[in-house]
Amino acid sequence: MSPKLSDFFLPEEIAAVRGSLDRAISAIAIDSRRVVPGSLFFALPGQRADGASYVDEAINRGAVAVVTSRLPTTAAARVTFIQVNDPRAQLARVSRRFFQAPDRDLNLIGVTGTNGKTTVTHLIRHFMQGPDRMGLLGTISYDLGGRSVPSFKTTPEAPDIYGLLSQMRTAGCKQAVMEVSSHGIDQQRVQGMEFAAAVFTNLTRDHLDYHKTMEAYFEVKQRLFTGGTGRAPGVAVINLDDPYGRTLAAAVKDRVRTVTYGEAAGADVRAEQLNLGYRSTTFRLVWPGGALDVESPLLGRFNVSNLLAAAATAWSLGRDPAAFLPRLKDFTGVPGRMERVDAGQAFNVLVDYAHTDDALRNALGMLRSITPGRLLVVFGCGGNRDRTKRPLMVQAVQEFADFAFVTADNPRSEPLARIFDDMSAGVTDPTRLTWVEDRRRALSLALDAARPGDALLVAGKGHESYQEFADTVIPFDDRQVVRELIAIKTLKGGAA
Repeated sequence: MSPKLSDFFLPEEIAAVRGSLDRAISAIAIDSRRVVPGSLFFALPGQRADGASYVDEAINRGAVAVVTSRLPTTAAARVTFIQVNDPRAQLARVSRRFFQAPDRDLNLIGVTGTNGKTTVTHLIRHFMQGPDRMGLLGTISYDLGGRSVPSFKTTPEAPDIYGLLSQMRTAGCKQAVMEVSSHGIDQQRVQGMEFAAAVFTNLTRDHLDYHKTMEAYFEVKQRLFTGGTGRAPGVAVINLDDPYGRTLAAAVKDRVRTVTYGEAAGADVRAEQLNLGYRSTTFRLVWPGGALDVESPLLGRFNVSNLLAAAATAWSLGRDPAAFLPRLKDFTGVPGRMERVDAGQAFNVLVDYAHTDDALRNALGMLRSITPGRLLVVFGCGGNRDRTKRPLMVQAVQEFADFAFVTADNPRSEPLARIFDDMSAGVTDPTRLTWVEDRRRALSLALDAARPGDALLVAGKGHESYQEFADTVIPFDDRQVVRELIAIKTLKGGAA
């Protein structure tokens, strides 16, 4: 028998209802364009548009029930309207019930923080995956156990999350790891979700166009650990090297089992005797009851932190570091995360997703320390995003790079001239950068400038295979474009 509307609502969750609750429900939708016959449509308030404006379209497409924050004055008899106090929270509850709580059947790990989420989730899966596949939801892709599909959002909406977790369960996954963005927490996409572990990587300036202040940004992140999402995690894994991490650890240690990591002497899982090399990183990993010398193919101090986060998580969930750390030698890295592009050139080219001043400072600081020649950078700032970080990103680049090519990232609907104007406030030495509107042209000029022993960092887009403009999206993959340009220059023996 098909599930009915009444199966997904508790009496106390309904403020008012118009119509019958005895209706079969075949799907949940928040986008009227994705409504199919038999759908339950949630008319959510949004930043750009109110879902209530699309109720008629949803009904015309076959929605049999609508959840809103207020009942309409008139309504079609063939459709049930349900008024709830918080449509977003109710969406998460209904989605979990509709897909029969797949998070309860998976050992689910959530990773949040400004930087490192993608690398940490991939490392956790690499360390913890056994005979049964481990699912993954993140910025690059969704690994559902039996298949992998491209990601459309770091932390999807609740119906999509639970639908994807349900597919993992069906494919035989017993555990899963997912990136949890601040938007995902604040918009209650993970409300009520059961996490065996929640991981905090760090907090640096980002998304202030949405959160407005760092204090508000941090408050949202805290909810994942304090029960503010409806359920506290089984264990909180927190970076003790990060000042916000120290504050978080102090706030939750008496309420949730807490495991800390970092280089700090008081961290439960920590790195000692670091040696940051050009080809690899070595250190001694120490945990309660053991220690092991580690050689990592991942470069830089920030990747030591990412590795510690993954190791601390696996250890906190009962895995033995002596058993899983040897797998590190087989870790191939994460697409677009300090990914080396080797097309036969005599200099280093690395593509990285760094799109905040802190991420740029970490990436460039690491490359500065291991590069014998000059350090060149191609980067830009995304449109319709936090404008306050733009001059700070330029300052970070000018602090470490010998020369930079400032160009378009994903301009979206914002004029590139305004983006460049915001960025120009961070310029400290105009002789060490040039402004190039076309990203392909900027990459070509940077490759022309590079000499043996130099390093070129292409920052901002990482794994992305497209570029967003006001009314279109075009194919553009930094890695592919770099390879094409090097091939052309090799054939021509000159500039492309």
